[in-house]
Amino acid sequence: GCVGVTTRFKYSHNIFLSFRRYPLTIESGEGCYLKTTDGKKYLDCVSGIATCALGHNNAALTKAVSDQMNTVHHVSNLYLIPEQAALATWLCDNSGADKAFFCNSGAEANEAAIKCARRHASNRGIAKPVIISAESSFHGRTLAALSATVQPKYHKGFGYDGKMVPGFDNCKYNDIGTLEEAVVRANSDGKGLAAILMEPLQGEGGIIPGDKEFFKRARELCDEHGALLICDEVQAGMGRTGTLWGHEHLDIVPDIFTSAKALGGGVPIGAMLAKGEAATTFGPGDHASTYGGNPLACAAGLAVANYMCEHNILENVNARGEQLKKGLEALAEKYPSVLGDVRGLGLLRGVECIAEDTTAGELVGAAMQEGLLLVPAGSNVVRFVPPLIITEDELDLALERFEAAVKSKA
Repeated sequence: GCVGVTTRFKYSHNIFLSFRRYPLTIESGEGCYLKTTDGKKYLDCVSGIATCALGHNNAALTKAVSDQMNTVHHVSNLYLIPEQAALATWLCDNSGADKAFFCNSGAEANEAAIKCARRHASNRGIAKPVIISAESSFHGRTLAALSATVQPKYHKGFGYDGKMVPGFDNCKYNDIGTLEEAVVRANSDGKGLAAILMEPLQGEGGIIPGDKEFFKRARELCDEHGALLICDEVQAGMGRTGTLWGHEHLDIVPDIFTSAKALGGGVPIGAMLAKGEAATTFGPGDHASTYGGNPLACAAGLAVANYMCEHNILENVNARGEQLKKGLEALAEKYPSVLGDVRGLGLLRGVECIAEDTTAGELVGAAMQEGLLLVPAGSNVVRFVPPLIITEDELDLALERFEAAVKSKA
């Protein structure tokens, strides 16, 4: 109760400094805009890092969460939860999955997938299961998910004798040759291939869409060896790429895929979805979550799902995604000393910052000065992940403000 103590002072004294935060304090939000405590208004093309799919203060989501709080918000998984059953049904009906496991975040969903793959391998008599992921991947900050994340900078200081959790190998993303070599290693020296874990589009790795032939081969290799194909849909899923799930662009059906971020529209929820043998691998007591799938989170998930269906959100994502692609390509052509390759799908887009004296982070900072919120992806890509409800006029304004930021660095 220290009256007068600033938020920034409290952060520096009472919160772990594990985030590099921009000096903005958000007061309120409406649609695709955020307002800070100093009265400034920003066009939000971050959406809580691809999370607030319906933007801010969405009436349907607000009502669903408020109504649920006025009824019952948490009971644990000791009991039947109608909202959980309804959301699981919607997810399975709108994918290739048979069953859902609910948790609280993307990292937790990926941990569940890793555990499921290991138990599935154990059931096949494999005592040394190997999961293959890709270079520049990102699967979460918990220890096993971090071990699957092939970015050494995130591993520093968290290993044991210089090593992370054993049982993980990797290949180059979209490179069939190195994938096949990793599968050979995974099946040697008494080991066995448990799963191939891939993002359908690498987000933190620099907005790199998956290649159809690569994923087709991954599917074949899993089928040949009785292993599971897992797609990490935490960022790409729930309509972000223009299809409900990112793997739909790749003409494959995974055994498991994970979801979080936009699934609750900003209310914490994660899910592991599985089909076939993967869906029957876990038995009672094999995995659990206290909060996972509680009435409040699932009410939010259902509100997001219903809103997406009732308002043709995927149609908007595809139209606005094409608008964003063309707009960024035009800017890259106009400012070739600053901007490079434009890539991505739907409203998950990135543009390379190639200026010798400007980083992607600095370009994001310049955009902030123009009233536009963006986020870097990797070391040299500026990422656009606006709410999926963004309008044509709002996206034109975002491109206009981004051009002003680029011009200031040209």
